[in-house]
Amino acid sequence: MSDSSPSPTALIWDDALAGYRFRSGHPMDPRRLRLTVELIRSLGLVGDAPRPVLAPRMATEEELLLVHTREYVEAVKRLSAPGADVAEGRAWGLGTEDTPVVEGMHEKTAWLVGGVLVAAEAVMGGRVRRAFAPAGGLHHAMPARASGFCVYNDLAVAIRWMQREHGARVMYVDVDAHHGDGVQEVFYDDPEVLTVSFHESGLYLFPSTGFVDEMGAGDGYGYSVNVPLDVHTGDASWLAAFEALVPALAEAFRPDVIVLQCGCDGHVLDPLAHLRATTSLYERLVEIVVAVAEEHCEGRVVATGGGGYAIYTVVPRAWTLVWGALCGVPAPDEVPARWLEAVRRESGQDVSPVLRDPPGAFPPSARREEVEANNARMVQEVRRRVLPLVTGWGLAF
Repeated sequence: MSDSSPSPTALIWDDALAGYRFRSGHPMDPRRLRLTVELIRSLGLVGDAPRPVLAPRMATEEELLLVHTREYVEAVKRLSAPGADVAEGRAWGLGTEDTPVVEGMHEKTAWLVGGVLVAAEAVMGGRVRRAFAPAGGLHHAMPARASGFCVYNDLAVAIRWMQREHGARVMYVDVDAHHGDGVQEVFYDDPEVLTVSFHESGLYLFPSTGFVDEMGAGDGYGYSVNVPLDVHTGDASWLAAFEALVPALAEAFRPDVIVLQCGCDGHVLDPLAHLRATTSLYERLVEIVVAVAEEHCEGRVVATGGGGYAIYTVVPRAWTLVWGALCGVPAPDEVPARWLEAVRRESGQDVSPVLRDPPGAFPPSARREEVEANNARMVQEVRRRVLPLVTGWGLAF
């Protein structure tokens, strides 16, 4: 199949995935998922043979234990029961403002993990070349601790499953505004998983990690790559960093599959971060990853959602572009009027009538030149540190 042809790509969805909700007003609002799927469907981009919708399933306890400790899973189950002792949750990172204790959270989170496992099963089993599980991407959860809206780490579980079942060498690429610290932690000493995270610098944003010198440990030294972006980073500077590093790292590492976390909270309108991306950036980043996957791993990409808290104005448009790029069928730019009107009635907000933010839609940062220079220096520092290690993998960087 040529690169320009549509590729079999699965969307992982069921309304059960919208059950991952902590409380009214919490930033992790599942309405963004429902609106994304409705927009994709309204554009006719899913449901036919090359682009099926696959139902998720609930991850088993055995699968959760691929990453999480038994004590932690048991604690989450206890805290999921009606009338649970919320105070117990603090020892496990639960019962906080970010990650409250809620009834049924074990089951709700296990559904999200199972959705990403279904995506991995479909890709590694050859049913499709790529799969998108927008409800996944909970990259902050640690083996024995919840963090940053994340109870179980679906990404790490899926990666471990692909290692166990397929002996896969996995390249993990994370473009969320927040550092993918949980996934990095799980695989920090594993040379069979290359983690590459592009995120707002931890000097300014949770979880205050993801610096260039976090490079792995033991046999995994050199297999953690962090690209902390300056605040106010826009499309051009972000794209330049991505293009400078991702294709070359893939050429050196030679993955069997790429796992892509597509958090879109780096958008200029997102309320929780300080970056200045547009929706078009996410389409372009996914196009690059797809091209890299076609070259190195027969097109295999398992993609998830992640952060994204402008739930009406940004997330559905950005993730519809992500979906189109994964399919190799660029989404049409015009947003259907019926979808716009439904969002207006629900939210009272006007949403852009196009998927791709037009040039000039947002004024450039007054610091643009400084930011671009800072990011260029940072990329050079990443290359300086990683280059001697990558050449040791047997290929020039």
